[in-house]
Amino acid sequence: MLEVYEDLQKSIYYSHTVRNELPKVDFHQHQELFEIYFFLTGHVHYFIEKQVYPLQYGDLLVMNSNELHKPNFQSNQRYEVIVIHFNPAVVAELSSPDFDLLGCFTNRPLGEQNHMRFSDQRLQELLHLFDRLEKLSMPRTAAGSDILYLTAFLELLVFLGRAFNSEQHGQSDEPSAIPGKLRDLLHYIDNYLDQDLSLDKLEHTFFMNRSYLCRLFKKHTGSTIHEHILFKRIAKAKMLLKAGSNVTDACQLAGFNDYSNFIRSFKKTVGLPPKQYQALTRMEK
Repeated sequence: MLEVYEDLQKSIYYSHTVRNELPKVDFHQHQELFEIYFFLTGHVHYFIEKQVYPLQYGDLLVMNSNELHKPNFQSNQRYEVIVIHFNPAVVAELSSPDFDLLGCFTNRPLGEQNHMRFSDQRLQELLHLFDRLEKLSMPRTAAGSDILYLTAFLELLVFLGRAFNSEQHGQSDEPSAIPGKLRDLLHYIDNYLDQDLSLDKLEHTFFMNRSYLCRLFKKHTGSTIHEHILFKRIAKAKMLLKAGSNVTDACQLAGFNDYSNFIRSFKKTVGLPPKQYQALTRMEK
């Protein structure tokens, strides 16, 4: 159990960020890490897989390592968020038979039920938990402070799990801010990643002018169709490599027609070439 606590303490990355100059954020996933995103101020529509959430103060998002996401900034307002990335493999060992600490991250369809919105009373409880975590995340010298940091984080997971499991867990019933046509396009891209997804093909498939299609996509996601398809294909290639496919098969099954372009794009996005990424994932198992 001591090793579990030591590993967990090293695998929780807490940040409270305030920005007056907005960062440029591309579509991304967090390799092997889960994310808790707590929104405080700004003007942000947050894209996750095929959903777009217009955020307001106190909204919380949970994302697992397979969910593609990005913030889409709607204006230059001051941006403040609390973000926690953590290693789910270690947390899973601390779940009980009656309570799954990772339930709100894994026990739902991909890209659905990511959003939580709370009553005023529950929001105050949540803010108190984040305040404790922030204080305990500072350089710790007092004996036992590392244990308090871990227990505060576990208390946060229990809070979120109970909220998620409750019939009135506070998840917003507000529909996604994404138009139906765009949701259909995103479904199509997911289902046909290994086929032709050129603008010519999409234009004829959806009977929409390519310029309009590109403007619609950019407006609601903050990025281009090409960028989205590229990141989805890289994500699929990563899953195939982890499952044991060789690099050539991963390239073809993920929809890359050019092997050299695949290697170059994969390395640029992931930070490692495909073979090295696959070897690393095998070592971690």
